[in-house]
Amino acid sequence: MGSERTAMVVTVPEAARLLGISRTHAYELVSRSELAHLRLGRRIVIPKHAIEALLGLTPELRGVS
Repeated sequence: MGSERTAMVVTVPEAARLLGISRTHAYELVSRSELAHLRLGRRIVIPKHAIEALLGLTPELRGVS
């Protein structure tokens, strides 16, 4: 009965696979800031919610006061 944790981020190649695009195109989206990403040292990761937002599966997060 161990608790499984699901990763909250994916690598750029994993995001490319999920989106059905090439790895190169995914890196281009990142470099143009069209795909939200985080840099963890030299590693670039994509939050899963950013992929969902790109696909229009979830409403964009907006600042709420």
